[in-house]
Formats: sequence, structure tokens, C-alpha cells
Amino acid sequence: MFDKFLGKNLMGKMGEMQKQMEEMKQKLENISVIGEAENGKVKVVSNGNRMIRSITIDEDFKTSSSTSILQDAIILASNRALEQAERVEKSEMSHAAMGILPGLG
Repeated sequence: MFDKFLGKNLMGKMGEMQKQMEEMKQKLENISVIGEAENGKVKVVSNGNRMIRSITIDEDFKTSSSTSILQDAIILASNRALEQAERVEKSEMSHAAMGILPGLG
């Protein structure tokens, strides 16, 4: 009898956790973070799910920079945006885990 209760409780927790993960994924979809390079002349926007949403390049910087400098700036801004998105995702995961399984956060 105790085994049935334990199994039912565990299944309930797993279902609750799956629901919270879906909610968190949706929440992360709506969070925007920005990575910048060259003093803001290159900006990359990512969502909390680490998907690049936009890249903006200052027109003067674009015309006055070599291709390799422009590429490096885009890579740097992209990496900064993705690093921020990863931090946001970890923070949200930690909060979600604390709500379901106390002691994990």
C-alpha cells in the first residue's frame, strides 16, 4: 500500500514538473537579453531560450569597418547575448526546481 502511494506521489510530481518546465520555456521565450560589442555599435538580441532574435549594426560602423572586424564584433555580441540568456535560464530553472523539489535550488 505504501508503495502505491509513493508511486502515485512521484508520478504526480513528475507531471507537475513537466507542466512547470513548459511554463518556464514559454516564459523564457518572452524574455529578451542584449549582447553588445564595439561600444554598442553591434547589438544582438536573444530570448531566454538562447535563440537569436535580431542583430543591429550601426550604419557608420558597418561602412567604416573591415569584414573581419565586423564579423568579430557580431560574434562577440552574439556570445554575450547567449551568455546572458544562459544565466537567465539557469536562474529560472533554479526557481522552478525549488518550487517542485525543495533543496535542489
